Amino acid sequence: MNYETLIGLRYTRAQASQGAGNGFISFISLISMLGLGLGVAALIVVLSVMNGFQKELRTRILGVVSHVQVNGDGGRLASWQQVSEEVKRHPRVRATAPFVQEQGMLTFNGVVRGVMVRGILPAEEETVAEFAAHMSSGRLDALASGEFGIVIGGELARALRLRVGDPVTLLAPQGLVTPAAVLPRMKQFRVVGIFDVGMYEFDSGLALMHLQDAQRLYRLDDAVTGIRLKIDDLFAAPSVSRELMGGYLSGDAWTSDWTRSHANFFRAVEIEKRMMFLILLLIVAVAAFNIVSTLVMAVQDKRADIAILRTLGARPGSIMRIFMVQGTLIGVIGLALGVAGGVALALNIDVVVPAIERAFGIQFLSKDVYYISDLPSDLHWSDVGTIASSSFILTLLATIYPSWRASRTHPADALRYE
Repeated sequence: MNYETLIGLRYTRAQASQGAGNGFISFISLISMLGLGLGVAALIVVLSVMNGFQKELRTRILGVVSHVQVNGDGGRLASWQQVSEEVKRHPRVRATAPFVQEQGMLTFNGVVRGVMVRGILPAEEETVAEFAAHMSSGRLDALASGEFGIVIGGELARALRLRVGDPVTLLAPQGLVTPAAVLPRMKQFRVVGIFDVGMYEFDSGLALMHLQDAQRLYRLDDAVTGIRLKIDDLFAAPSVSRELMGGYLSGDAWTSDWTRSHANFFRAVEIEKRMMFLILLLIVAVAAFNIVSTLVMAVQDKRADIAILRTLGARPGSIMRIFMVQGTLIGVIGLALGVAGGVALALNIDVVVPAIERAFGIQFLSKDVYYISDLPSDLHWSDVGTIASSSFILTLLATIYPSWRASRTHPADALRYE
């Protein structure tokens, strides 16, 4: 070990018994370590929680929205069986399901609500979506052709005061032309299931029925609106969509993926995450630059030591390295404490938060207000690496100026009054 590192380590662990000045500087060093560690831990936990919310929202949305969707030109896909076989040739496509999607209005006991009607084949729909896992009552497979059953969202059921088994009337926008006027087409359905996916958009405005019932109601014959696809990696949806358009699909059909259909939503979440990173990084910067005051005080306290080292032949660069070692060690210890604490808390937040709620009798995310009532956490090691490297760079920057001031100390001036 060279003498610069040895002296820098000795200055860092100075104890109160060595004098009041050194003891006070050691206390300031401890505060700097704890401040840096707290800032790093807060940044890791907050980003992990935001990742958890992003993952939870993505899971809930993709439980209803397909990874990739093939639509027919003009909203009609006549030869959908052929198109389904074509897209299945792509190696990343795992499942397909046809669907009919139209608008309608549900009415029950004088209450009317607009809905998006989706006709599905229950067995095939379950391979691309997760409605069955979110059924609060009834069953998705109770939808059968010709029985005109309907499955609706929980918010829609509460708005219409519907329960499983109740009859409900659906009004289709395609009317019947009569000599007197254009009359809306109406059909009575029976509620066979209610789902709650945790997204208000779907729970309050989506109704499912059997594919053939939807084809009859909207006069589509054997045509469908499109085909929903599930692929092996949801993040590969944009590239798969482009590849399908490039060489797998024939005829008048076009594709879209979940990153387009909910682009604004996920972009807003990503921007919010980046802004939170920058804001919290300022806390880390404040804690890191506390090292400046620590080193300035250390330099002032060690002026005689610096002068003696200079008279013994130490170069200015060596003096600078001594105090850079001291400041860097303070930062590394604080950084290590912050990373360890932040990772531990992020991995166990599902235990820590309920314990705090029970201890103080509070609830951070009320089930009556928030659809995600538990605080999720998804730790990304890439985020931890970014936070650690950014904090370390800030620590190094904080050591430069005080160390440079120390290297500029003149031995004669420092020893004049000794």
